[in-house]
Amino acid sequence: MKLKYIVVLMATIALGLSAQANATEHHTAQALEHSAMATAHGQDGHADQLLKHAEEGLKHAEAAEKEHAEAHVHMTDAVKHLKEAIDHAKKGHAAEGTKHTEEAMTHMRQSIGQ
Repeated sequence: MKLKYIVVLMATIALGLSAQANATEHHTAQALEHSAMATAHGQDGHADQLLKHAEEGLKHAEAAEKEHAEAHVHMTDAVKHLKEAIDHAKKGHAAEGTKHTEEAMTHMRQSIGQ
């Protein structure tokens, strides 16, 4: 449960830092925030909330994917993993969905050089 709050705090900080950034970074920060929330909910076994946040993260990741010409490959991989997370969450597979949201966040961070 503590991990959930740490993840949410980290995502909030990432979002705050991105407030001064351009639209592409904003979408990436939003995608990271929602993916972190999806991960936290998945770790708690909440497939419905994992689904909600993974879908929202996917919207932002797809927007960032279009805007991230130089980091397109990582964002494309992030989108694939979020789609996998959504598929698993719809089946009630929180643990497997969580693995995919974590992998999506790794690719998102790589797309912005973190």
